[in-house]
Amino acid sequence: MIAFAASFIFVVLAEMGDKTQLLAMAFAAKYKAYQVLLAVFIATLLNHALAVVAGRALTTIIPLDVISFIAALSFVIFGLWTIRGDKLDGEDKGKSKFGPVLTVSIAFFLAEMGDKTQLATISLAVEYSNMLNVLMGTTLGMVVADAIGIILGIVMRKRIPEKSIKWFSAAIFVLFGLIGIHKVLSPKIDPIYTWIIISCIGTFAVAVAHRIATSKR
Repeated sequence: MIAFAASFIFVVLAEMGDKTQLLAMAFAAKYKAYQVLLAVFIATLLNHALAVVAGRALTTIIPLDVISFIAALSFVIFGLWTIRGDKLDGEDKGKSKFGPVLTVSIAFFLAEMGDKTQLATISLAVEYSNMLNVLMGTTLGMVVADAIGIILGIVMRKRIPEKSIKWFSAAIFVLFGLIGIHKVLSPKIDPIYTWIIISCIGTFAVAVAHRIATSKR
């Protein structure tokens, strides 16, 4: 259950301001909301199934401690990626001879390849041994996040600043990344060195976040 809850929360946060959430908002203007959400579910289930299998396969090749550290560090990176945000590169413009659900499913599957939510799913599959719960959690997280995106785009976009949502999501991601790093390092090295490393990574994350924020003004 912990794997499901963590996977759900992480993906909901990672999806805020992500390309696929923007894609959901764009497609919701062309198709019915339930068709878009069904397509998101289908595409995410297939895409994240590949990610979960890839994540578990890594644990048979690379020592688990090394993978856990990289996975924790990746959450810090995902947080900064959330602040930077994404833009659509024309995925919502193309016309298709397929129906709405298949059209959106294909677009989402391709847009999610190499995206931070797919990478986060790989990291979660490394962290937790329950592949099914990770898959279900990340898939439901995508559907919920994109449903929020559609609602924000249609009804509440003017009331809730997108920037505030991004910064909140990014902060949670970075926090859990630092907690994960502490969990990996604390049993292996002196606590002082552990906190020095965490402080350096945290300071670096703040500096990068500030640079990203100022570059957007």
